[in-house]
Amino acid sequence: MVLSNTKLKCGARELDLSRVQVMGILNVTPDSFSDGNTLYQAGQPACEKILGRAARMVQEGATILDLGGESTRPGAVPVSMQQELDRVLPALELIQRELDVIVSIDSSTAQVFIEAAKLGAGMLNDVRALGRDGALAAAAATGLPVCLMHMQGNTPADMQLAPHYEDIIAEVGDFLRQRVLACELAGISRDRLLLDPGFGFGKTLEHNLRLLNQMQRLQQLELPLLVGTSRKSMIGQALDRPVDQRLAGGLATAVIAVQKGAKIIRVHDVAATVDAVRMTEAVMMESKGEQA
Repeated sequence: MVLSNTKLKCGARELDLSRVQVMGILNVTPDSFSDGNTLYQAGQPACEKILGRAARMVQEGATILDLGGESTRPGAVPVSMQQELDRVLPALELIQRELDVIVSIDSSTAQVFIEAAKLGAGMLNDVRALGRDGALAAAAATGLPVCLMHMQGNTPADMQLAPHYEDIIAEVGDFLRQRVLACELAGISRDRLLLDPGFGFGKTLEHNLRLLNQMQRLQQLELPLLVGTSRKSMIGQALDRPVDQRLAGGLATAVIAVQKGAKIIRVHDVAATVDAVRMTEAVMMESKGEQA
């Protein structure tokens, strides 16, 4: 797929999608599945630790940081709007003041969208695909790009109870197509949209593997694809590895995702992923040269 628009306007900054970009994960929550509580102390975001982690990711090659204040791991319980604001906004303000990087807000909450946009957020990343009350209107009002993710099940709390698909690629594609239409009707133009197949969200290991293996079919939607498999249970189940031993598996899935058309790779381990992505791109460009 060749994107018609490779320059994504992200608030005051611009993201170049002519090459694959790496998004670093910053979870400001006490209950993240992978790094919960490491950036959260005494009931408050540990802003200096957050800034240190953010600066290191930028130095390692992340061009986007995905900042989230509500865990979306399987079985996660939603937090209140005020809790989410209290977690996200101080960290966002500090990062924007100290670092030159696009900050994506990992949220589904309308008021968080609005307040984060005021503080300079550059993108909205919603696992519920703007399905919460007021989310569509709020996202439209910010003028920011939005990533819409597929999730089977109503919430992270119930998404893994009994996931079932007849044709996972077709069903994920149909869902995303419908959400794109809803966005367009709400005043969010296609050139502001990105799509995430939602690895690990309402999917078994078999579903996840098939989705990754056939992900190139989603290029028919003609929108940039964002992929996040970093440290997820699909890697643990396939390789029998705990969370802290899933880097190699994560790099393998990142490489495959790039080959299948992903434009943004969302990860915890930035430096290793940047190397894997750039090496994959180098091989793919050589292949294109041979074909020419």
